[in-house]
Amino acid sequence: MTINYRVAAIADLTILLELVKEFHEHEHLSFDQKSDGDALTTFLDDQSLGQVWLIQQDSEVIGYLILTLGYSLEFRGRDAFIDEFYLRPQYRQQGVGTQSLAFAENACRVLGVQALHLEVDFDNPDAQRLYSRVGYQRHQRFLMTKQLDNHSFKQE
Repeated sequence: MTINYRVAAIADLTILLELVKEFHEHEHLSFDQKSDGDALTTFLDDQSLGQVWLIQQDSEVIGYLILTLGYSLEFRGRDAFIDEFYLRPQYRQQGVGTQSLAFAENACRVLGVQALHLEVDFDNPDAQRLYSRVGYQRHQRFLMTKQLDNHSFKQE
């Protein structure tokens, strides 16, 4: 199976939204065509935020990987987060996930990233095994999130 990775562009928005919808349904996350489309458009227009790759078998798109960039004092420099990583079900358990994570790590090295993070559901043992097998480790802390209502923010 020949797998390749192509940087996504605005022209790929339709296929990306199709994949994002599949991923969000699989993970029981909310999906809104307009909001998610706007967020993807913003991300694709600003490479300083990170990168989106389409994962392809030959010319067929079989998944995607979104890498966001940040900065961490703890890790002494630029860090990155695999924000979303999705393979269509029929392409799982064939080594594509392992290959895609290695691709992301190499891309991070080129970008000068010191640490690569990802998030995995507690009730997803297949993904946990994959991530552990390629070197991701649990920490003695967990991710906490607060969504901010930026629409009511008033700058003084």
